[in-house]
Amino acid sequence: MSQRERSSDPQQESSGEEPAGSSGEEPLRSVHTSNLPEILEHLGCSLMVSTYQAGRLVMLRAGQGVLNTHFRSFDKPMGLAISGNRFAVGAANSIWEFHNLPAVCEKLQPEMADPTGRVHDACYLPRLTHWTGDIQIHEMAWVGQGTDADLWFVNTRFSCLCKRSGVYNFEPVWRPAFIDKFMPGDCCHLNGLGLRDGLPRYVTALGETSVARGWRENKKDGGILMDVESGEVLTRGLSMPHSPRWYRDKLWVLESGRGGLGYIDEDSGKYITVATLPGFTRGLAFCGPLAFVGLSQIRETAVFGGIPIAEKNLQERTCGVWVVNLDTAETVAFVKFEDAVQEIFAVEIAPHRFPELINEEKDLLDGSFELPDDALAGVPPEMRSCD
Repeated sequence: MSQRERSSDPQQESSGEEPAGSSGEEPLRSVHTSNLPEILEHLGCSLMVSTYQAGRLVMLRAGQGVLNTHFRSFDKPMGLAISGNRFAVGAANSIWEFHNLPAVCEKLQPEMADPTGRVHDACYLPRLTHWTGDIQIHEMAWVGQGTDADLWFVNTRFSCLCKRSGVYNFEPVWRPAFIDKFMPGDCCHLNGLGLRDGLPRYVTALGETSVARGWRENKKDGGILMDVESGEVLTRGLSMPHSPRWYRDKLWVLESGRGGLGYIDEDSGKYITVATLPGFTRGLAFCGPLAFVGLSQIRETAVFGGIPIAEKNLQERTCGVWVVNLDTAETVAFVKFEDAVQEIFAVEIAPHRFPELINEEKDLLDGSFELPDDALAGVPPEMRSCD
C-alpha cells in the first residue's frame, strides 16, 4: 500500500473556485494511498465528507486512476444525508437541500474525464434552504421514499431527534427518557442517528444527564448507545461514541474517544473492537466489505481533554478517511488531510463516480431549471439545456 501525494484540488481553477490559500487561507492538501482511486472506481461511487472546522464539504472523486479532492464552502457543515436524487447538508443554522440534475452536467466546464469519457455523472443544485437556528445539528437521515421522505436530524442543543417542518424551525419527535423537557442546554450531547429497516432506530450520546452540558463531567467513559423504538440504553461505558449504523446484521458504532471501530454484541450488549485507528473516529459509511471511517486530529481543548485518544502525541493523531476491510479488520487504504483540515464530522457514500455540487455559481444556477414532466414536454429539445 503505497502513498501518493496530491495537491488540495488540482482542478479548482477550472471549476470556478479560487485555489486554496489564494485569500490568505491555509492550503488544503491531502496524501492518499495509491489504491484509493481504484477502490472508488471499482465500487462506482465517491465520498462526501464534511469538515465544520474548515467550513468545507469535500468530495473525494476518482477518475483515470487519480483521486480528486474537490471542496465547496459552507458555514460549519456537519450532518449529511443522501437518498435518491436528494442530498442534504446540515450547517451552522440551516439545512441545505440539493437535487441531482444530470442534464446540467453538459454545461459544466471539463475538469477530468472518468473512465467512460464523461466529465461528470451527477450535478447537485440547491433546491431549498431551511432555517433551523443554532441547534448544533449533528447526524441526519432521510426517512421514507421519494418525495414523501422526511428529513430527520439530531438536534444536539435541545437533546432530541427532529423532523424538518414547513412551519417551525424544527419539529421534535423523540428524546431520551432522562431528558424531561426540551431545553437548549446540550445536556447529553446527542449526536449519532442510525436507521434500521428504513426507520430511525439508534442514537448515541456522550452522557446520560438532563443537566445543561452535564455530559462533560464523565466524557471519558460516560457515553451511551440507545434504542429509539424501546427507549432503552443498549450499551453504557463508551468513550464519546458516534455514528451508530446497522449493517450486515450487526449494530456498528464508533468509540471515538479511543479511535475505535466496532460493533455491539447482541447478547451481552458489550462493545467489541474491530479496529483501532490513529484519530478521533467520527463519520461512518459502508459499501460491500469496506467501512469508510472519518478521523479527526482533535484540538487541545477542554472538550477533548481526558479522553484516551487525546493522550497520544499530536503526531500520532491524524485527520482523513480510513478504509477498513470488515472481514480482515485491516486498513486497506486512506486519505489523510493536512494543514487547514483537522476535523471530520460526516462521511457519506454518493452513488456517482464523479459528481459536482454547485452552491455559489450564479450564472449556472440562474439558467438551470427542474420542471414537471408535463411542463418540460413543451420545451423544445434544443432549449432544455439553457445557457
